[in-house]
Amino acid sequence: MQRWRNGAVTIAPKNSGIQTAASNQLNPFQAARELAQQLGHEHLGFVLFFCSAEYPLEELAAALGGAFDMVPMSGCTTAGEITPQGYDRGSVVAIGFDRRVFAIETALVDDLEHFDLSRAQPLVDTLLERCRQQAVAPVNEHSFALTLLDGLSSREEQVLATLDAALGRIPSFGGSAGDDNHLAHTHVYANGQFHTRAAVVVMINTRLPFEVFSTHHLEPLAHKLVVTDADREQRRVLELNGLPAAEVYAALVDCPVDALSPSIFAQHPLAVYIGGQHYIRSIQRVNEDASLTFYCAVETGIVLTAMRPTPLLLDLEVMLQRVQQRLGATAPAIIGCDCFLRRMALESLQQLGQASALLRQARVVGFNTYGEQHHGMHVNQTFTGVAFGALPTSGG
Repeated sequence: MQRWRNGAVTIAPKNSGIQTAASNQLNPFQAARELAQQLGHEHLGFVLFFCSAEYPLEELAAALGGAFDMVPMSGCTTAGEITPQGYDRGSVVAIGFDRRVFAIETALVDDLEHFDLSRAQPLVDTLLERCRQQAVAPVNEHSFALTLLDGLSSREEQVLATLDAALGRIPSFGGSAGDDNHLAHTHVYANGQFHTRAAVVVMINTRLPFEVFSTHHLEPLAHKLVVTDADREQRRVLELNGLPAAEVYAALVDCPVDALSPSIFAQHPLAVYIGGQHYIRSIQRVNEDASLTFYCAVETGIVLTAMRPTPLLLDLEVMLQRVQQRLGATAPAIIGCDCFLRRMALESLQQLGQASALLRQARVVGFNTYGEQHHGMHVNQTFTGVAFGALPTSGG
């Protein structure tokens, strides 16, 4: 079912337990009202949203709280939105979950610096117990965690590794909040307000079949770069192969240092090889001292592999087809965390419209991130998310 009202669109497959909607109203109260009109029903148990950082966030928080009354909510700011119609900017997209199909509990982590296992384990145990009490589905086999983190906190690796240890066999994924590529202030939303230097953990227990996935369109080249000097805390590489990092990278990609830009970084990423897989380490910017700041953790001694892109649209299409084949063609929704560098690459290739069509057909909603999270790893330039299958017939 698809309905249009006042500029918002919602797609709600019958009996799916999920509804999605988006609004491009600039006034936060009008946007919140539209979303509530589309998503509101007597069994609405939780709302997850992703919004442009261009909104006045205090007003948006108040507007959402008023429009959805007592319904729990979580969300974050973005570097672009994925609405039911595809890629967008300056909008807010929301997902409504039916409490008869989903038990959802959340926790705010507002001290990223000291988030260790002694804090993570009781947090996870409490969320699982609260889900268990709602008796929607067995929690150990039918739950996953969604993590939303401040995308400029530089604490993702520590938080995710700690949380992954506490989660055990429960799968997890998520994204780092963005701010429309300004790289200034990113926010997560919990308990009725937006927060910086914080994370939100969303535990989702459901009767629906689901699959947590991650994909990227990059393949390794033969070139290797050794990080010979790095500032780990700032994610800054000062030297590669014993020389100024920016100069070495510029030579690798055959580009003058002063011409290095986000589009170049998107086309020529680097990766670290761990456990038989390449994990992308994308460059954020060039600094005045010819060092390179990364979106993910870097440290002295690691070896970076040069990567090159393969056709992004083909990789996206194949991934979506395979997920839907495994879950069934009637899968009601996919929540996607898509790196903003992938979107930038699509824009440079003038393929954003084609990608939007693929996402729309697969019922993907989500946001463009400053980094993705998959099973405790912080990565870049991936499309990571969760796909849901249809509600089993025997479940009513």
